[in-house]
Amino acid sequence: MNRTARERAAAALAGAALLTAGLTACDGGTGAGAGRSAAGGGVTAPGAPTRGPSPVEAVKAAWLKTVRAKFAMAEISATGSDGKTTTQTGTKGWYPSAHDLTIKGPGSESRSVMTGDVVYTQLKTPVDGKPWMKLDLAAGGAPAPRMNEDPAEYLALLLGQPKVVLDTGDNDLPGTRHYRAVLTGADLQAADGSTGVMPEKDRRYLRESVKHLTALEVQLWIGKDDYPVRVLTVGHDDKGASSTSASFDGFGQVAPVVAPPADQVADFDAVLKGGS
Repeated sequence: MNRTARERAAAALAGAALLTAGLTACDGGTGAGAGRSAAGGGVTAPGAPTRGPSPVEAVKAAWLKTVRAKFAMAEISATGSDGKTTTQTGTKGWYPSAHDLTIKGPGSESRSVMTGDVVYTQLKTPVDGKPWMKLDLAAGGAPAPRMNEDPAEYLALLLGQPKVVLDTGDNDLPGTRHYRAVLTGADLQAADGSTGVMPEKDRRYLRESVKHLTALEVQLWIGKDDYPVRVLTVGHDDKGASSTSASFDGFGQVAPVVAPPADQVADFDAVLKGGS
């Protein structure tokens, strides 16, 4: 199979299977200003009001904590600029990227497992008795940057962004803090510029994956435990607008993603040829 055909197939699989990251900090991040006066860092008097974390502090704390969790349960619904909606339900992992998802699109349903840069898709009809197909997104060189749509990635987009504000209006998720931001393409390329908590390779990869966006509208809900509970986004590029609604829970409580046994996996090229 030539490289062009492989790239088209990889892009199609990545679009369906990935569509597509952790923002907190230390476990005590939500109390970043507690116990200190605004003037000189002294201990406040008992009963005196304490300052909550700024939006930048809250996002950083959430990213740091989420990164340590490694895995969570996810429910994601994404509608592309073509109006078609795809849903993902299952486990998401990050650093390195991973998932074990049931993916439903218009008239289709499949199971997808990803570990690192390798995507396994469950076949409706086994090939040579093998029920899984493997596609290495890094075959022939480094994989093209892509969105993984995990909670750490969503948080990473907001790292160090001064445009993130706390929404003090009605909140339909009691017990959470609701943040909003409207970011330009230039803002996205500056993500984590001031916070500096991401490894440089991850920062470069994130910026590459969103360089096609001209604007991104984000709503983020962070729970009392500093984990992101819900994310709503609307992204704009030269193709139009696309939206995503994502909910997360079970941080650090779900089993890591495991690839299918090697003897049950057929290579992408073999499947394309219809087996031996």
